[in-house]
Amino acid sequence: MSGEQKKIKINVLLLKEIFTYVKPYKKYLYSSIFLALLMAAVAPIRPFLIQITVDKATGKDVLIPNWFKLFLSNHHLTDVESFVIAVTFFQIVFIILETIIRFCFTFITAWLGQNVVKDLRNNVFSNILDLPLGKFDTTPIGTLTTRTISDIESINDIFSDGLIPIIADLLTIIFTLLTMFWIDWKLTLIALIPFPILIIATNYFKKEVNKSFIKVRNAVANLNAFVQEHIAGMTIVQAFAAEDREFSRFSKINKEHRDANIKAIFAYSVFFPIVELVLAFSTAIIVWWVANLALENQGNQHIKFSGKIVSFVMYMNLIFRPLRILADKFNVLQMGMIAAERVLPLTENKKYDLKKENEQIRMVKREMGTIVFCNVWFAYNNDNYVLKNISFEVKVSQTLALVGHTGSGKTSIISLINKLYPINKGSIFINDINIDEYNLEDLRRTVGVVLQDVFLFSGSIMDNITLRNSNITRQQVVEAATLIGIHDFIMQLPNNYDYDVMERGNILSMGQRQLISFIRVLLYNPSILILDEATSSIDTESEQLIQHAINTLIKGRTSIVIAHRLSTITKANKILVLDKGEIKEQGTHAELLNLQGFYSDLYHRNFEIKSL
Repeated sequence: MSGEQKKIKINVLLLKEIFTYVKPYKKYLYSSIFLALLMAAVAPIRPFLIQITVDKATGKDVLIPNWFKLFLSNHHLTDVESFVIAVTFFQIVFIILETIIRFCFTFITAWLGQNVVKDLRNNVFSNILDLPLGKFDTTPIGTLTTRTISDIESINDIFSDGLIPIIADLLTIIFTLLTMFWIDWKLTLIALIPFPILIIATNYFKKEVNKSFIKVRNAVANLNAFVQEHIAGMTIVQAFAAEDREFSRFSKINKEHRDANIKAIFAYSVFFPIVELVLAFSTAIIVWWVANLALENQGNQHIKFSGKIVSFVMYMNLIFRPLRILADKFNVLQMGMIAAERVLPLTENKKYDLKKENEQIRMVKREMGTIVFCNVWFAYNNDNYVLKNISFEVKVSQTLALVGHTGSGKTSIISLINKLYPINKGSIFINDINIDEYNLEDLRRTVGVVLQDVFLFSGSIMDNITLRNSNITRQQVVEAATLIGIHDFIMQLPNNYDYDVMERGNILSMGQRQLISFIRVLLYNPSILILDEATSSIDTESEQLIQHAINTLIKGRTSIVIAHRLSTITKANKILVLDKGEIKEQGTHAELLNLQGFYSDLYHRNFEIKSL
């Protein structure tokens, strides 16, 4: 199979997949196709009516179709003035009718496209919510944003400016050509002599613009990813005076975007004048041919060519008007297909890879507790393992503290318990049941997570605590905040619980953001708690509040804590010492100090100094 055939086959498969989203709106699709046929059928009628009007006015015998005689009386047929007035009136009514049909067609195709886009965007975002975290680790946020917004909008163009309008234009050309052949097949062939030039120009235009549009799409995705990343990291850019360097990088990406657009503009600049030249050439040929026939038939008063010249010039405009934009519409269709190739894979994420078809066991919170890692190996990329043969056990209501240098694997361990990532080898058990057998949603509801880098959404403190869960009342939030010890702080803010934390909650300190996340976890009342303590770079008041909150959360729960505080470590039932993805030591604080090993060295170099 040739590359072109393969490309066509892929496009057909893509179209089939896109049109699965049209099923709820089939009657609107059929209506648009019917209107396209109707527009194509009525398009050649007006030039024909003008032809017979001109011929009648110049004294030529006119052959009037039987269908049109239904609208005329005998008086109209015999009297020239009455005939011209009747036909003119009919054309006015006909133009109004044609305008209404065209409006309905344009509105229905655009309405259909927007509804398909709405459903597709909902499906894509629903699947993005279920994507494995590894996908977000390797895909820039700006790229996913482009897929969800601008690429999907390009799919809308398949309906509003692409496939269905192309069908309508092609039908108009076909009906017009058939009418021209019916009136005068020789003159029609003469008029089509310049068409090979147009076909060559259209093919060139389509290829060049298509290549440019692909580059434009890639440049847009790169721009979105770059701008989003740098706006989010503007603090670092300005703190290190990197504005000029980053602006240079942005200018380079922006220049690529400009160059891709200029190539497309060049193709447009070449194509449209060529279309006009071909139309002018065809018109000249028509006039020349008819003029020669008129000269040859000067003595025959019954043979007149005025009406035919007028109608054929109009027919050529009817053909060339869609041809001017048909190649452009093909490119719009192709861009919609390219966008579909990018977007549709995001709809194939069958609700998270980690969900098993045999998930039957529902989580019962009162039964949750014991956690066992058994020979667990894990890598974010291929076989580059960040956890190696990890085995440990945390019993019900016990606290396990994870300590180690940065990059030792602490965060990786807590990311596996609620299946944010799939393990490569080994098993993880909760209450002697492999976590793969648990229902994923119930598992995550039962395992509460508080990360060091707390993410807050734009909106109020209340919205960020409840995550807009209508089942959680304001009174419950206040009670939880009081229990954590942050209620007084929230009440000091403008609008207290309705205070807008803005994007990412950046107007709050790191400690304050983590305290809000403590309330969130407490409200969901998990049986297992995973906690990444905030580092010591917080104020004294927040430090005391956080310590109180941690003690409140840990009480009565099985907990795994990435510990940065000496108080948390000493209170833990067991400490796991990690280094380069391996367990170096495990035991209580006193036991590990007595070993005079890795933990003892780590303690004396870090925690003992901080306690001074």
